[in-house]
Formats: sequence, C-alpha cells, structure tokens
Amino acid sequence: MGRQWLQAKREVAGLKKGQLVGKLVKEIMVASKLGGPDPEGNARLFAAVEKARKASVSRDVIERAIKKGAGVGADKLVLEHIVFEGYAPHKVPVIVEVLTDNHNRTAPDIRLLFKKGQLGAPGSNKFLFQHDGLVEAHRAGADVDIEAAAIEAGANEVEPLTHDANDDIPPESTGARFLTERTACAAVSKWLSENGWTVVTSELAYIPKQYPLLTPEHKAEVGEFLQALDDHDDVHRVWAALK
Repeated sequence: MGRQWLQAKREVAGLKKGQLVGKLVKEIMVASKLGGPDPEGNARLFAAVEKARKASVSRDVIERAIKKGAGVGADKLVLEHIVFEGYAPHKVPVIVEVLTDNHNRTAPDIRLLFKKGQLGAPGSNKFLFQHDGLVEAHRAGADVDIEAAAIEAGANEVEPLTHDANDDIPPESTGARFLTERTACAAVSKWLSENGWTVVTSELAYIPKQYPLLTPEHKAEVGEFLQALDDHDDVHRVWAALK
C-alpha cells in the first residue's frame, strides 16, 4: 500500500492546524472589538494573542486581526455571534457559540450536525447553565494558595487546574480556574496579571449546573458528537455538561 496513509495523516493534521488558526484569529478579532486593541489593558486579548503565538501564528496575522477587530482602517470586523442550544447523545446539555459572517450558511450547518449526531437534538437549555466570567491562569511554584488569590482578585469560586485538563498550564506550575460575576471578569484577570499570574483564558462562559452520570461508552459517544461540532470552522466555543 506504500505510504499513502502517512500523507493522509499529514493532510488531516494540516487541516486541523488551519482550523485552529482560524478560530484563534477570530478570537483575537472579537477580543479586540470588545475590549480594545491593547493586550496590556485587555486580558481576553492578551490570552488570545499568547495562544496564537504558541500555535505559531505569525505576528503580521495577529496584528491584522487586532486592527480588524478594533475597526482600525478600512477592513472592519463583521461577525455575528449566535448561540445554539441543544443536547448531545444521552441527553447531555450543550451550548454552541458561533461567530459567522453568514448566518444563512452557518445555521443550517449546525442544525444538520445536531441531526446527524446519534440522539443529538436542538432544544432550549440555557437554564441548565450559569453564564459567568471564567478566568484560567497559572503561577510558578507548587505551593500557591489559590483560595487566597481568588479572594484578593474578587472571584466567586476557584478550583485547581492541571496540565492534564488544560495544556496551557505548565506541569511545574500551579493552575487555577476562577469563576466570577460577568461584570468582574476583566477586573479579576487584571488583578491576577498584576500579581504574578499568567492568564491563559478570560471570557464569559456557560458553566453547567450539574453533570449527568454516563458510562465510559456513553462519554465516548458524546465526545465524538462534541468534536464534530467543534470542527466546524464557524464554531467558537462548545460548552457541555460533560466532565
């Protein structure tokens, strides 16, 4: 059979990287539009730029995305934010955030993905989620008091975050996920950044209020469905009640 499989694998890897870059560029544009073009004063933008750099996105692409989001020059951002509600297989609640320049193209695509997903279905479910601020960050050392940091920063809740759960967290660091009021997300990010923490995520999130019990086989089926959603170019975030 030769080595055709290897070329196919490289093509898939290239496609995945292209999708990742596209999503990172969109995040930079949105962050710049919402919080301004200065990463030092915009925690969400700073986190998005850092992720883009780690993914080897060029400086020129990053700078163009920031300018486009901020509306600097003739090329301004025109993206519509759409939220889809539904259920993954085995009645797992899912919220899908989409950023698109063509609602008429994207909406049918997402509905079709729900239809294709075994037992997946659209349906109202926002009441099953909390819409809060989410900040993920890390700090050097293994003995950092994350509870004290949460109190000082003004977060409502905090939980440890490991490298296994988020590969933006270095293995030798203390990672934490801070939940905040929606209006306090930027302030919490700023405090952390000014007090020795590196912020890797700063955004509004849909946090599940409870998680259904699933067998390993059911988790695998849900995971495949969520991956199909996330692979769509216009899908920005997929939130699901899945641990």
